[in-house]
Amino acid sequence: MCILRYCALVCALTWMCLLLCNCGTVPNGDSTPPPPPPGISVLNHIVFLAQENRSLDHYFGDMRQYWAQNGYPDQSFDGLPQFNPNSGQAPLYGPPPSIPGCDPNLGPPSDCIFDANNPVTSYHLITQCIENPSPSWNESHVDWDYNDQVGDQPATLNGFVWAAGHDARAEQPPFNDVNGIRAMGYYDGTDLNYYHFMASNFATSDRWFNPALARTQPNREYLIAGTSQGYVYPLGTDSNDTAPLTATTIFQELQSAGISWKIYVDPLGSTCSGPSYDPACLITLSYVQNFQWGLTIPTQYPQNIAPISQYFTDLQNGTLPQVAQIEPASDAGFDEHPSNSDAEPNDIQLGANYVSSLINGLMSSTSWKDSAFILTFDEFGGLYDHVSPQPAVSPDGIKPVDFLPGDICTQTTGPTCNFVYTGYRVPLIVVSPYTKKNYVSHSVADTTAILKLIETRFSVPALTQRDAAQIDMTEFFDFSNPVWMTPPSPPAQNTSGACYLNALP
Repeated sequence: MCILRYCALVCALTWMCLLLCNCGTVPNGDSTPPPPPPGISVLNHIVFLAQENRSLDHYFGDMRQYWAQNGYPDQSFDGLPQFNPNSGQAPLYGPPPSIPGCDPNLGPPSDCIFDANNPVTSYHLITQCIENPSPSWNESHVDWDYNDQVGDQPATLNGFVWAAGHDARAEQPPFNDVNGIRAMGYYDGTDLNYYHFMASNFATSDRWFNPALARTQPNREYLIAGTSQGYVYPLGTDSNDTAPLTATTIFQELQSAGISWKIYVDPLGSTCSGPSYDPACLITLSYVQNFQWGLTIPTQYPQNIAPISQYFTDLQNGTLPQVAQIEPASDAGFDEHPSNSDAEPNDIQLGANYVSSLINGLMSSTSWKDSAFILTFDEFGGLYDHVSPQPAVSPDGIKPVDFLPGDICTQTTGPTCNFVYTGYRVPLIVVSPYTKKNYVSHSVADTTAILKLIETRFSVPALTQRDAAQIDMTEFFDFSNPVWMTPPSPPAQNTSGACYLNALP
């Protein structure tokens, strides 16, 4: 048996690590999972989907106002403080958050100059399309604290506007929002009426975080494997470092345990054409392609990578697998990602409407009676949230291996320069007949808790120390007294909101 530190070093340097060490399991000497909690066996299907790049305050910050306006009982929910009531459950009302903006006297080509005398205050966005702020490694650390990006001091969360303004000015051509004001915008229950309804009737959380202070790709690697094996950037950012990850994914573990699984992708807008879809093409629409084992799926398990149309067929035929991941419909424009280009606006309401079809399809199927659908977001997208990232367990002892020249942690170091903090809060909705009604979790967790739920239900070992340390999510459920065997009737998602990128709000 190898020593963990040596194993981590080997895994960081070469794909041969699987031949040397079992770095994909928890190095505790006993990988036998404990017995599952009573009642969880009624949950026979777990479906999960992570949409793209939205923070909790940005999407659900107004939740308590929505409850008051729509007759839901008030309870503690740590959203934007300006929407909290003056009495009752804490936290109570507070002024809208306001953080430093850019010096208004210095526009492009000057960089954004951090200016505490020009604050930007939280505000309601009217446009359903915004230019993309960045959640990447450096920007996530600026968001922590413009003046202390390595975490030597507690987070002040004052850098979101500067990071968005800095990146907007670096675009060619520059974005319209060169002052980063978009980072402080939020949506409300009229914009995202479907999500607000589902989060209010089923279950949500105000302490649910993305796993790492980094962008989409590493966080999606955490989502299915509990680790990015030291990567803070997409594979291939360094052209000399393109080897796929060797970590064990949840699908590999399920396959070994005889648990049925499937990954559904949406080929609309991609180069993958039907009606006879090529698994070798479909795999390119899934982040499982970042893993060495994932690349074997088209040849070894071709029926386990399928177009989204098959999801609806499986619902109709009662053939939904025990575990299913739905990848975001990015090529179709339904992933809710902020707009990467002014020429291609991406409308969040169209994305939410797409998600509603997936959840509603499950609720109206025969599989509803023993299923759970977990909707979350891969990371926060550089959009403001007022709650600090939380201390977290390093997945495997591997430190960042792919810093770029000029990255903050190459110049100095501190606590946030390793994988021992989560990222920022992201929205969560847990939908099931067994979900507790109007439930809000306050337990700190990140999206690898989805892995922990799967591992707990199907009695498979933890993949890394990160998912092993998570809550098992059973607090979201009451398996003895299901309240939603007959699901509620959610509203149709509003799709009439304005979509423009040349102005704010």
